[in-house]
Amino acid sequence: MAVRFAPMVDTAPEAAPTSGVPAKPPRWTYQWQELKAEVIDTGLCTGCAGCVIACPHDVIGYDHAQGGYRPFHLEDELGPDDCIHGQKGCTSCTRACPRFRAWEPQANEHLFARERTDDEVAGIYQDILLTRASDKMVHEMGQDGGLVSAILIWAMEHDYIDAALVSFLEGDANSWVAKPGVAANREEILAAAGSRYTYSANTLAMDEALEAGHKNLALVGMSCQSSVPPVMWSRKVGKISKPVKFNLGLLCSKTFDDAIFEELFWPKYGLKRSEIAKMNIKGVFQIWTTDGTYREVPLKECHAWTREGCKMCPDFAAEHADISCGGIGANADWTLTIVRTDLGREIMSRMIADGSLETRPGDSDPGAIALMRRLAENSRARWPTTAAPEIRLGLPVKK
Repeated sequence: MAVRFAPMVDTAPEAAPTSGVPAKPPRWTYQWQELKAEVIDTGLCTGCAGCVIACPHDVIGYDHAQGGYRPFHLEDELGPDDCIHGQKGCTSCTRACPRFRAWEPQANEHLFARERTDDEVAGIYQDILLTRASDKMVHEMGQDGGLVSAILIWAMEHDYIDAALVSFLEGDANSWVAKPGVAANREEILAAAGSRYTYSANTLAMDEALEAGHKNLALVGMSCQSSVPPVMWSRKVGKISKPVKFNLGLLCSKTFDDAIFEELFWPKYGLKRSEIAKMNIKGVFQIWTTDGTYREVPLKECHAWTREGCKMCPDFAAEHADISCGGIGANADWTLTIVRTDLGREIMSRMIADGSLETRPGDSDPGAIALMRRLAENSRARWPTTAAPEIRLGLPVKK
């Protein structure tokens, strides 16, 4: 299929058509200069760090500080808006970016051999289930039934993967500062369990995983991160994408800047960061403290701390993962599980068959499916009309 771009100025010449032979797509010439202008400067950048890990020259840095979560160029030769390696022909950063040009149809074509229809606002999928871990410890330590931890442990024990790119909490368990890391055994997977609601670019753990000798990786990431591998595969970015063998996406409408702890939770609610034991979002921000107290914070009070990279993100449902999952709907102890690819179905089928998972039909909670669609529509509506138009396919037409 010919590569399609959003309506933008394109100076790359197309190959001359040959009778009976499909025209080749235009040569990919886009470098950091285009990435910064079209994605970073416009606010489309989610901070997924795909460009950082794909850069073969190590000239793209990443701002981890609160208020940041963005890539930036490290070299000074041509200034922050250009790259000397890009001028010489390097295009890895734009090839890896899941917000650059026609990223969604390219990833869909690679994963599913078709583009999504206007009725598939939550992405292409095969099955929807409600699931939870059968193992009591995994169930209790994980979030919303422990599905993610159960899948990673099972996939590692059955040689699908040898490690996973995940997020841990920096320092002690109550720091609530999320950081990318590598989980290579059951204990490390369980140590990474639970939701943070602040941002961790888990793709950045790739170098650590490769340096440790891991060759078959799972990526656990929010929606924006789960699009990184298939976009890389579609655009042939190079060997950096090859170790990712399994892609587990987390349903995500937004994350919050780390400043929310000191600027809202503590001064208004007296919730000290170090005393928070667990968090969840179920219509409100739910917070449990180490002394057993439960508190609720209205979500409308949290909106001011929405991370900048989330404000235009169109993907709630992690549409390019093998399996997408999240705790939405009436069943707080179950995970809404969207099985998208053949690999995702194979793993789920085997886990159900050997009793590793408990399952219920997805339509046993129709409210969860309706909510998934509504949140997917809300997220897609953020995408600007001036960017790739395919992203807004299926949105209700305003009268």
